[in-house]
Amino acid sequence: MNEYGLKAKDATLASIGLKNVSAAYWNLSPAELVEETIVLGQGVLADSGALAVDTGEFTGRSPRDKFVVCDEKTENSVWWGDINIKFDADKFDRLFHRISAYLTEREVYVRDAYACADPAHRLNIRVVTEFPWSNLFANNLFLRPTKEEILNFTPEWTIICAPDFKAVPEIDGTRQHNFAVLNFTKKMILIGGTGYTGEIKKGIFSVLNYVLPHEKNVLSMHCSANIGKDGDTAIFFGLSGTGKTTLSADPNRKLIGDDEHGWADNSVFNFEGGCYAKCVDLKKEKEPEIFNAIKFGSLLENIEFYEGTTTVDFTNISKTENTRVAYPIDYIENAVSPSVGAAPKNIFFLTCDAFGVLPPISKLTNSQAMFYFISGYTAKVAGTEIGITEPTLTFSACFGKAFLPLHPTKYAELLGKKLKDSKVNVWMINTGWVGGAYGVGERIKLSYTRSIITAALNGELDKAKFDTLPVFNLAMPTAINGVPAELLNPRNAWKDKDAYDAKANNLAASFVKNFAQYASNASEEIMAAAPKVVQSA
Repeated sequence: MNEYGLKAKDATLASIGLKNVSAAYWNLSPAELVEETIVLGQGVLADSGALAVDTGEFTGRSPRDKFVVCDEKTENSVWWGDINIKFDADKFDRLFHRISAYLTEREVYVRDAYACADPAHRLNIRVVTEFPWSNLFANNLFLRPTKEEILNFTPEWTIICAPDFKAVPEIDGTRQHNFAVLNFTKKMILIGGTGYTGEIKKGIFSVLNYVLPHEKNVLSMHCSANIGKDGDTAIFFGLSGTGKTTLSADPNRKLIGDDEHGWADNSVFNFEGGCYAKCVDLKKEKEPEIFNAIKFGSLLENIEFYEGTTTVDFTNISKTENTRVAYPIDYIENAVSPSVGAAPKNIFFLTCDAFGVLPPISKLTNSQAMFYFISGYTAKVAGTEIGITEPTLTFSACFGKAFLPLHPTKYAELLGKKLKDSKVNVWMINTGWVGGAYGVGERIKLSYTRSIITAALNGELDKAKFDTLPVFNLAMPTAINGVPAELLNPRNAWKDKDAYDAKANNLAASFVKNFAQYASNASEEIMAAAPKVVQSA
């Protein structure tokens, strides 16, 4: 044991109701957690030195089994529905007592950590886990206190993660045996029946998505962020497949973080102390930062080895397409420390428009920024998911609908306020198709997209001339160095202009239809930014 690893029945755990665990291992080092995992037969070392584990039945989040306790604090503030499913306070108490009983005479691993790199918004977290590798995940993904801070650590939130505890729906009020339940009054998250570690990470993200906007006027964001040599911060929003990770990884800019951030009055700060990267088809040549971060101390999930070796076969998705690696952010050479930047100068909404309608880049007004932020649009194409054979519209509010405890308009209105109070450019980037829809046109070259983003970052577009795209009313630059001018106006890039007009009208109608679910809570300013569907004669 190191000086912070104590094997004892701890009075602090007893204070939260975990009175009878047989042993509590406190703040073990990554090496000790790796050793414990191997001794218990729960994982093996890959030849890179990373620990490889299987998360069991669940290899991804289970959104239908995520609940929020409905009580006096949350009843009138949480956005209730299929994203935030109500859970009775008394059922939470019963579930907690059953988990406590389950952990009686069992060993647990305790991690003191925190979220939010900006000290003004720091959230102290205590994570109690049944498995050592779950605790390694918490060490890697959350921010790590100093030795001195640990000695005087007081948690604000507690997470209890017991993957082998299976709920009984008839008794516990869950949908099935797995669950993640957030209690904002007791400041506790209960996770059981699932070993998927992403539930730990996204549980705290959901907490911050409630606490920061609702109580501290800080915009919580599902985005990546980086910082230039001159100290200018850029933010990248985007759903899976839009290029968020690729485009925010810039050798000329330092990485603030890859997934979750807050925008306070004068700062953009990372919520996390690590990265949880997808591994499918990972290649050193394509994503060297992630590849090189897979070393001792990292946690690989649900991968397969080449037969007869301990070398990871990143193309093997026999367990899941959602293979992952969790590692501390300082495993990335280009990461900035501490993970904080100034207020943003540029914000990018990334979308892969498979219909070839949207411009490669457009500059958004404040009201348009709020509208497209709530919309969170992209289009999935054939090959990205099983069963998808043609482009499929996807809308995810605020580019992270699954993690929003508040109504999406709350985040959009806070974004609008910050845009009005600052001088920030908001750009929508189409990393999808040009010259026609999927199957006719072609996907825009990555080199063109990089040139477009560089032009926005270096101020080249500040003096550019702009045209307006009909129906969507989007402002498009007429010229960018290194990019063919005919691509910048999507209609001009189509041979069949009538076909473009029809496709644009169809996409606009889809935006309007999707936004109808938020319209009753949206301001006139936001509603005015919606595309205008052209009625046929």
